[in-house]
Amino acid sequence: MLGYVWQYVYTSFLRYWLKWLLRQVTGKCELQRICSRCKPGATRTTKAEYSLRSSKSKLLRGALDSSKDNIEICVDQIMKEKKVKPQKDPLFKQSLHTCVLQITGYGCLYTSVEDLRKEVFSSDNAEHEAMLLKLWDLLMPTVKLESRLTKQWGDIGFQGDDPKTDFRGMGLLGLINLVFFSANHTEEARQVLSHANHPKLGYSYAIVGINLTEMAYSLLKSGALKPHFYNTVQGPPELQHFHQLYCYLAYEFDKFWVLEEPESIMHFNQYREKFHNVVKTQLQDPDVSLTMAVHSKN
Repeated sequence: MLGYVWQYVYTSFLRYWLKWLLRQVTGKCELQRICSRCKPGATRTTKAEYSLRSSKSKLLRGALDSSKDNIEICVDQIMKEKKVKPQKDPLFKQSLHTCVLQITGYGCLYTSVEDLRKEVFSSDNAEHEAMLLKLWDLLMPTVKLESRLTKQWGDIGFQGDDPKTDFRGMGLLGLINLVFFSANHTEEARQVLSHANHPKLGYSYAIVGINLTEMAYSLLKSGALKPHFYNTVQGPPELQHFHQLYCYLAYEFDKFWVLEEPESIMHFNQYREKFHNVVKTQLQDPDVSLTMAVHSKN
């Protein structure tokens, strides 16, 4: 209870006067102090985001909703309102511009990911079907698919004769992630598939992959992935960066599963949650960077 009271008093009264005092002492506004004191990446951008969101200025709060094309104008307006002179702080404009690009880009990325998640896989869509068949060819290059509806799909971890039923939860997003991993990290994807087909430690490769897509989606939606993207993308994060994050999860979960040696697939949820907690702990590190330490085709 006392914590909530203190938070209210600080954000409503003390923070304003503290900012004013520091401005008088340093000659710099809060955003200038953040950009000059904090190194580029999550530490700087997270603090800048909090400063903008907590501001009493409608202009500063509005920066969080700026379109990519209007960010430069928005930064100029912030500098004018805060009376920041470029000649006295020549690095500030570019630093703030990068922060706002990352902040607004994260929101746009979520919108793009959500659109793919909502797009239903359709057997009548030639592009959807082509992606599905490409997944098979990438993972099973020496085995010909006998027909579109076949139990062979179980060899790469689908549940029935027709994989489309497995994409209901994550829509097209689940398939795109599976294909992206297989296309850009083919050797690693096939290695993971071989582990998934182990007679004792095996798991359903595709189903687990779709489940990990849900994990990545949930982390993105909650904002937990901000430190990762703010550290690894010096601009607005895009769909390819989300797909790369999925690749990390798929590759690392496989290593985690093999190391843990579960008694059976029946314990999947338990180990999935344990892995989820490991990832969330990593994301609390301001210097976090969840990238695959393997060779990529790109």
